[in-house]
Amino acid sequence: MTAIKHALQRDIFTPNDERLLGIVNVCKAGKKKKNCFLCATVTTERPVQVKVVKVKKSDKGDFYKRQQTWELRDLTEVDAKDASKENPEFDLYFEKVYRWVASSTAEKNSFISCIWKLNQRYLRKKVEFVNVSSQLLEESVPSGESQSVAGGDEDALDEYQELSTREEQDIESMMETCEYAISNAEAFTEQLSRELQVLDGANIQSIMASEKQVNILMQLLDEALAEVDTIEGKLSSYEEMLQSVKDQMDQISQSNRLIQISNTNNGKLLDEIQFLVNYMDLSKGHIRALLEGDLSSPKGIEACINASEALLQCINVALRPGHDKLTAVKQQRELFSELRDKFARRLTNHLNNVFIHQGHDQSSTLSQHAAELTLPKHNPLHRDLLRYAKLMEWLKNTQREMYEGLSRTYVDYMSRLYEREIKEFFEVAKIKMAGTTKEAKGKFATLPRKESALKQETESLHGSSGKLTGSTSSLNKLNVQGSNSRRSQSSSLLDMGNMSASDLDVADRTKFDKIFEQVLSELEPLCLAEQDFISKFFKLQQHVLTSQFQNKDTVRLMMNKIFQSIETELNSLIALGDKIDSFNSLYMLVKMSHHVWTAENVDPASYLSTTLGNVLVTVKRNFDKCISGQIRQMEEVKISKKSKVGILSFVTGFEEFAELAETIFRNAERRGDLDKAYVKLIRAVFMNVEKVASESQKTPRDVVMMENFHHIFSTLSRLKISCLDAERREAKQKYTDHLQSYVINSLGQPLEKLNHFFEGVEARVAQGVREEEVSYHLAFNKQELRKVIKEYPGKEVKKGLDNLYKKVDKHLCEEESLLQVVWHSMQDEFIRQYKHFEDLIGRCYPGSGITMEFTIQDMLEYFSSIAQSH
Repeated sequence: MTAIKHALQRDIFTPNDERLLGIVNVCKAGKKKKNCFLCATVTTERPVQVKVVKVKKSDKGDFYKRQQTWELRDLTEVDAKDASKENPEFDLYFEKVYRWVASSTAEKNSFISCIWKLNQRYLRKKVEFVNVSSQLLEESVPSGESQSVAGGDEDALDEYQELSTREEQDIESMMETCEYAISNAEAFTEQLSRELQVLDGANIQSIMASEKQVNILMQLLDEALAEVDTIEGKLSSYEEMLQSVKDQMDQISQSNRLIQISNTNNGKLLDEIQFLVNYMDLSKGHIRALLEGDLSSPKGIEACINASEALLQCINVALRPGHDKLTAVKQQRELFSELRDKFARRLTNHLNNVFIHQGHDQSSTLSQHAAELTLPKHNPLHRDLLRYAKLMEWLKNTQREMYEGLSRTYVDYMSRLYEREIKEFFEVAKIKMAGTTKEAKGKFATLPRKESALKQETESLHGSSGKLTGSTSSLNKLNVQGSNSRRSQSSSLLDMGNMSASDLDVADRTKFDKIFEQVLSELEPLCLAEQDFISKFFKLQQHVLTSQFQNKDTVRLMMNKIFQSIETELNSLIALGDKIDSFNSLYMLVKMSHHVWTAENVDPASYLSTTLGNVLVTVKRNFDKCISGQIRQMEEVKISKKSKVGILSFVTGFEEFAELAETIFRNAERRGDLDKAYVKLIRAVFMNVEKVASESQKTPRDVVMMENFHHIFSTLSRLKISCLDAERREAKQKYTDHLQSYVINSLGQPLEKLNHFFEGVEARVAQGVREEEVSYHLAFNKQELRKVIKEYPGKEVKKGLDNLYKKVDKHLCEEESLLQVVWHSMQDEFIRQYKHFEDLIGRCYPGSGITMEFTIQDMLEYFSSIAQSH
């Protein structure tokens, strides 16, 4: 085992700066014997690391290699299995349990003892040893191996000490002087013993010869000790003197510390006094401004603002602990509270007077603005009041109740002022709207309602009949205009609503549009200016998110109270416009949508945006009602049984509606609403055209369908309404189909007998008779064919076509100018029939030389001359 230890130390541990202290030859318990060595090692460098290394021979068996290493500090338990009996098995508990069988019990005990000693010396956390005898753990290392582990160093654990290089060289040189050292070890040993005895004797003689020097050395030591005693005495006296100085210095240090504490306290007291003087003192100028400052002049307002801000800083100063118990502080705070209350009352009274005074000045120009259809501008009022904005903010922060009371006073005052202005403004707008009907230039018929009824209804729309004084004459003129004739049926679609007989023209609608736009254009800046003023004057513009929402709600509530009459008046104005002409809803929808869109871009949650949005719902409802009314009127159309139908009134009405709507809705935001209305209207037009065509007795159904769908197709092609492209194509298809149907049905069989003859020929061919054999049949021989052809000379054919032209002329109306189109289609159909007859003659009667009595050129001349003669 010693040779193995030497080999392992040299080959494995020395290169890694480790020393081998314990070794045991083991194999794993319960498995096929594969021997290996467990080695206990320590590092030669500090801090010392203790390891258990598993070493195994290589597969070739010529050298050893490390297979696994554990730190001893990771070992938790060593189990020797049995403390009383010899047993080579033992367990080591690392991160898992390793079960080993040693080659002998002695090797196992020696290795466990080595582990115990290393644990005692190097590890703070002690390993638990189980089933190990106490004698084994208390055993000391043999005397030849130095002291125990507990008292010595790690050399005590060594059973083998490797020679140093110098020792190896000395031994080699000694052995070289004795050639027989290897061959005769006993002789070499005896020689070494003799030389050792000689050296021991020399050492003894040397010691005995140096006795005199030793005595001298001892005397010198005694003298040195006496000198040390002397020095120690002097040091003691010096220490007593220093102790006295130390006590004096301690007293001086204590005195200095007390002085420093006193200075610190005085500095802190001065800081406190300076703090109170700086933050709890209000200048006499500020006090005078708060009590007597002029709130009507710019300089006085500025002085009051500065004084109020200084007062607020004094009131809100953050006092330090204990300040509130000082009498001077209490007196100052009472003074500040009294100044705050007095100035707040004085400011509130002054602003109330300002509101009243400004209101009287504003009311003086009310009638002048109303007559011009403009609303009074409140910019001067706002400009004057905004000088007090900072004072309002001060009032809001100090006297919330007074601030809210002043807000309510302002809202009450302004709501009355705006109510008068807005009502007067809307009354003038209604009179101007109703006055547009005076300009029909003699085309008006007397309205079906009596003058008093119209006046009463108009006054009810205004909201207050008593406020129309002076404007009655304007309304009365609306009823005395008249005309001697009604519009044609083509415009009946426009004659809708309760005032359908008023026959308003485009100029009236344009004027209405301008008036409505003027109303909205006046309201919009008025509301925006007032909202902006409220936000600034009452300081409702904070940027904190929660405060922002609360302030917006507050502004909206104030605006609702101030302008509570706007929505009602707008709805009344819209109702009047709709009564005057239901088509006004188109103008109103476009204008109102644009203003709602503009208001939402400025502030989606503003009062103006919300109010106009509510009114827009009413306008949209009126627009939908207008469309529904037109559809209903289409369904109620009745046609005369004695006259031809022509272009139906609702077809031309749709054309006029579309032309007007395209003009109004050009680049409008609510184009989608119009497109939906277009689809509803055009489907109703299609359905009712077919209905009227089916009910028509005087005019053929195909003519009604052909003419009206041609008119619809022309209208849609001209206006290029993209949402009705499918309907445009459908109208064209219906027109084409019914044109062809009418041509075929009206033309019929102008060569009737000839037609019947060739129908018989085609029937024989269909039954299987060969075409060239048809002429052999008695009823269809060449002689019969010549007889039938002679019955249709050119003169008779022209006469029949002339009668046909007159018949078609009676069916068609002049407005659509389709006579020549139909006549040309009939010409094409006649030529088609003619060519068909010639083809049958060529195929069934080849070489007969039989031809018609007239040629295609003759037919073209007949059609042309008939058309020109009429």
